[in-house]
Amino acid sequence: MGEKKVSLPAKLINGGVAGLVGVTCVFPIDLAKTRLQNQQGIQVYKGMLDCLAKTVRSEGYFGCYRGAAVNLTLVTPEKAIKLAANDVFRQKLSRDGHLPLWGEVLAGCGAGTCQVVVTTPMEMLKIQLQDAGRLAAQRPMAAPAEAAAAPGPAPSLVPPSSQAHSTPPQRPSATGITLNLLKTRGVAGLYKGAGATLMRDVPFSMIYFPLFANLNALGRESAGGQADVQAQAPFWQSFLAGCSAGSVAAVAVTPLDVIKTRLQTLQKGAGEDTYRGILDCTRRIMRREGPSAFLKGATCRALVIAPLFGIAQGVYFLGVGETVLGLLG
Repeated sequence: MGEKKVSLPAKLINGGVAGLVGVTCVFPIDLAKTRLQNQQGIQVYKGMLDCLAKTVRSEGYFGCYRGAAVNLTLVTPEKAIKLAANDVFRQKLSRDGHLPLWGEVLAGCGAGTCQVVVTTPMEMLKIQLQDAGRLAAQRPMAAPAEAAAAPGPAPSLVPPSSQAHSTPPQRPSATGITLNLLKTRGVAGLYKGAGATLMRDVPFSMIYFPLFANLNALGRESAGGQADVQAQAPFWQSFLAGCSAGSVAAVAVTPLDVIKTRLQTLQKGAGEDTYRGILDCTRRIMRREGPSAFLKGATCRALVIAPLFGIAQGVYFLGVGETVLGLLG
């Protein structure tokens, strides 16, 4: 292979460390994205900054990190699988150190498909925890309008006893949601919305990885031969290439992310639609909220994904995994 070879354990460490650092930095914006995307009737938040301000006011600073434990636990295998799979596919598809565009797209497709195994349950649990604060804030606003209508309430993962009192409802926990889903729906319950997740992650990876690879190689084609193009990428170039490619890919697949978020949200607020599948969700959003609803949270997604993948690619090409293995060996 023309590209610098990195051992699989090093790839996994690189991806895991990058994921942990990135998620810690951008999780509050991701929380705002989820809450904004789930707003249908009653508008609790006017935008990202308003959402974060109200979250801090009502839930405290650490309320912005609600659901972060799930992400921090599962982001290591998720990012490790994604980055390592893409790298492996790129090496397998390379010929004499050169990877054609179709090979870059195919490698991204393979990476996006592999990561769904971990991404779907992670997103499923994270969304319930992130959206709990929005539902709690919506209840006082929804009370006067309860007479008018909406379809019956969607099944809730919060025990009924915690909803029946006037005191603030008990917030769901990742463990409680997981056990409830396993008891009522089996393992398939954790993979609700897997099709929508696949629809989002595969196109994302097909856009992100080829775009990143080309941006990362700009100006370095003759810096020492094709074989060392990736190895010679300076930190700042890997970081900026990851940020740019990540923001473009994130905005491009935002409509699919809105659909995925709506499908995976198990507990709905007053007057909010429940959906039977991807097509039903698409039709209802278009009919009730218009095309602009498919871009809800687009700015948040760009602000989350850009630094997340910038940090990820920076750490990956700095070779943190190789250094750790060298110290342990």
